[in-house]
Amino acid sequence: MLRGAEGKHASTVRRLTPGERVDLTDGAGLIAECVVAEARPAELDLTVRARRAEPPPQPRIAVLQAIPKGDRGELAVELMTEAGADVIVPWAAQRSVAIWRGDRAARSRARWSSAAQQAAKQSRRSWFPDVTEQADLAAAVRRISAAALAIVLDPDAPEPLTAAAVPAEGEVVLVVGPEGGISQAENDAFLAAGAVTARLGPTVMRASSAGAVAVGVLLSRTARWA
Repeated sequence: MLRGAEGKHASTVRRLTPGERVDLTDGAGLIAECVVAEARPAELDLTVRARRAEPPPQPRIAVLQAIPKGDRGELAVELMTEAGADVIVPWAAQRSVAIWRGDRAARSRARWSSAAQQAAKQSRRSWFPDVTEQADLAAAVRRISAAALAIVLDPDAPEPLTAAAVPAEGEVVLVVGPEGGISQAENDAFLAAGAVTARLGPTVMRASSAGAVAVGVLLSRTARWA
């Protein structure tokens, strides 16, 4: 039985009726293929036809996303989730206009997590992305150091992102800077930790859209998009 917010959305907004297909997921790889047996206001009875478990996607794509101003953060999360990002790390960059402080950190992270969950459902993902706590420079460096590949997006980089040799397994970290760009100190720290730089193309993209495009470029070079 599907109840609560999900049941209301399915029965009232989607107006699903008996016989229609519904897939349920726990966001951690488990999928139940169902059909609607009975529909009532705000809830559905479903018959499970099959269940399957999908393995975690490889390689795993993590995005260190400098926190944009306003609601551009939620937009960035939505787009990256639809593209296939597996981990989204809100990064308090030196030149970020918005920094999460105090109670705002928990509320902002909750909004990003909600945006990721809704986008994951819309794009029919069986694995939902993890939105971590806000990272400072030290945490960002630790993540880069542990990565199989780490790339800092830089419009002035000599090599294009399309030339990156993407590993088949492990975590690939993408660093997306703020509107004002990554500071020299941050860039030096990332390169010292093992990151390389790459450019997306001939144009400079907004911080809210660069991550999604970069994720798509990388995944197009893996078996995940085969």
